[in-house]
Amino acid sequence: MAARRLSCFLSRSLSRSLSASSAAAAASSSSSSSGFASLLLSQGRRVNRFSTAAATEELIIPPVQISHTQHLINGQFVDAASGKTFPTYDPRTGEVIAHVAEGDAEDINRAVAAARKAFDEGPWPKMSAYERSRILLRFADLVEKHSEELAALETWNNGKPYEQALHAEIPMLARLFHYYAGWADKIHGLTVPADGKYHIQTLHEPIGVAGQIIPWNFPLLMFAWKVGPALACGNTIVLKTAEQTPLTALYVAKLFQEAGLPPGVLNVVSGDGPTAGAPLASHMDVDKVAFTGSTDTGKIILELAARSNLKPVTLELGGKSPFIICEDADIDHAVELAHFALFFNQGQCCCAGSRTFVHERVYDEFIEKAKARAVKRVVGDPFKKGVEQGPQIDNEQFEKVLRYIRAGIDSDATLECGGGRLGSKGYFIEPTVFSNVKDDMLIAKDEIFGPVQSILKFKDLDEVVRRANATRYGLAAGVFTSNIDTANYFTRALRAGTVWVNCFDVFDAAIPFGGYKMSGIGREKGIYSLNNYLQVKAVVTPLKNPAWL
Repeated sequence: MAARRLSCFLSRSLSRSLSASSAAAAASSSSSSSGFASLLLSQGRRVNRFSTAAATEELIIPPVQISHTQHLINGQFVDAASGKTFPTYDPRTGEVIAHVAEGDAEDINRAVAAARKAFDEGPWPKMSAYERSRILLRFADLVEKHSEELAALETWNNGKPYEQALHAEIPMLARLFHYYAGWADKIHGLTVPADGKYHIQTLHEPIGVAGQIIPWNFPLLMFAWKVGPALACGNTIVLKTAEQTPLTALYVAKLFQEAGLPPGVLNVVSGDGPTAGAPLASHMDVDKVAFTGSTDTGKIILELAARSNLKPVTLELGGKSPFIICEDADIDHAVELAHFALFFNQGQCCCAGSRTFVHERVYDEFIEKAKARAVKRVVGDPFKKGVEQGPQIDNEQFEKVLRYIRAGIDSDATLECGGGRLGSKGYFIEPTVFSNVKDDMLIAKDEIFGPVQSILKFKDLDEVVRRANATRYGLAAGVFTSNIDTANYFTRALRAGTVWVNCFDVFDAAIPFGGYKMSGIGREKGIYSLNNYLQVKAVVTPLKNPAWL
């Protein structure tokens, strides 16, 4: 059901901008939309398109209480060892939402000690796989029960549209844990034939204490991508939230307690990368670390892990994904798809289709329609119905995006629309489209992580494959064509972990996700994610006078 809801949401996004009526219909059709969601959606005023007013009119106050701002360590919500806190902000205004416990090395030490004891002495790895599965299922049910509060908290702390959080991301969160619950009792080894009188079997064992560091752009989904497979395999966890978005991870950690997760199995610490993330990655009693974030930070994580106890590392890092529009494309559909591929989630998506390659024969038509679509994009308070784009996450990201826009202008790319700030407060940026972009421009090389579409022209398939692959990244790619031979050519030629054909940002619990080159190491989701959290042990026993070999 969650996967179907996600597909429906994406289809609506691709076919047209959400109108007030379609948003209301979506709300009424969702099983989780009741009084809370109706209150949020009904308070929306008239939304202007691509206008300053959309970002400056009176904002909705989310009717959700913040109840958890401390660390979760060994089953208890506790203050930081130092007593320090840090502010977390509403990106719509830049104002403080709450003050959260600020973790450092001592808090990481306490959390790792709790996770180590829970793994070595506690019931979790010794519990039957079926019982672990039941706890994961109970947690997924609690997520569905509290979907409206979770969506509101995610939007408030992150700035993403409430409709996106409620109708797509929270259902997918529940779906992911249903998926991993299904795997818990299906992890098993093999009996292996060998030359000689021996019985050989392989055991798949939990790796131990997993350190996990999640990003701010999809806090709850990245929580699921990390926590789900680790728990299904019988591990214990110390998870560090992104300092920008700590609130929802702490909320769902409490739901895990309600579901019956034993103390110490899941520990959540909030804090900065250098003071909390680095101690976690370098901790000698952490057996494995997983990180999602920037490529530069991923390098640091890998180095810290190697210099400590050589713990294995999985990394899901940056991207500069090509989206290729062939000359046989349905241009109207391609424009909508390319728009969605770039602007989804305020452009704050590691796999965003941020290099839009368009065949020269349809280039001019595509530019005009892409510009028109961007101008119609609805920007404003993400709690209001019909809004497609909220603010960037914080001032740092906001200023970074504006610097890249200025760099695009300075490099003589053609600014078709946008390019500036919306409103006088918060971190809203106009949907921005550049044409006549060249491969050596910063906006074509660097990961901007914002609502900036760069459109490049190409002549033939071999040329565009060469240019698409000429990047340090290799996370994802998109191809739009009506020719199956062309599609097959691209899917094998593009150096990327995911290639979407005539679609984009299609995610499912079973689809693996990860990158080539400097976009990461390993895969998340699907059966492949389990390998990140398991050790394989070979057991060899002599056979005396065996009946068969």
